[in-house]
Amino acid sequence: MQKKVPILCYIFAFGAAVSASGLISGCTPVVSQHGNLVNEYQIEEVKVGKSTRSDVLRILGSPTTQSTFNPDVWYYMGQETEKYGILDQEITEEHILVVMFNDKGLVETIAPFDSDRQNIPYARTKTPTHGNELTFMQQLLGNLGRFNGAERSATDY
Repeated sequence: MQKKVPILCYIFAFGAAVSASGLISGCTPVVSQHGNLVNEYQIEEVKVGKSTRSDVLRILGSPTTQSTFNPDVWYYMGQETEKYGILDQEITEEHILVVMFNDKGLVETIAPFDSDRQNIPYARTKTPTHGNELTFMQQLLGNLGRFNGAERSATDY
């Protein structure tokens, strides 16, 4: 004679499988790209002394930013980040490319910018706000009895 397996065992096994697959898929990183990550083959297409501004725009796209004091210097910045669950995102790849033009509008130099930056941690503290710190009950009951009667108008104050 065969034993019948109760339906609760099947439900429990299905729930455990769904939970396990949810936990495993939660460990995959979320990869995102910000800015303009320029590829090597694109950089090789730009010829120093021959490529014009419009050539650079066509090959590399519009720059991320231009120099504040010299419009002949263009910056192409891009980074790729990974984020695991609730953890802070980590930069996995970062490139900064500097393109400088001469007075004739031709590329003078094109070179990667060596960014020796420091990792500054996020400040997780709250900014203090000044004012009344009322509890929930004070806010709820604070306006009882504060109402205008029908005989008063706004000009009476």
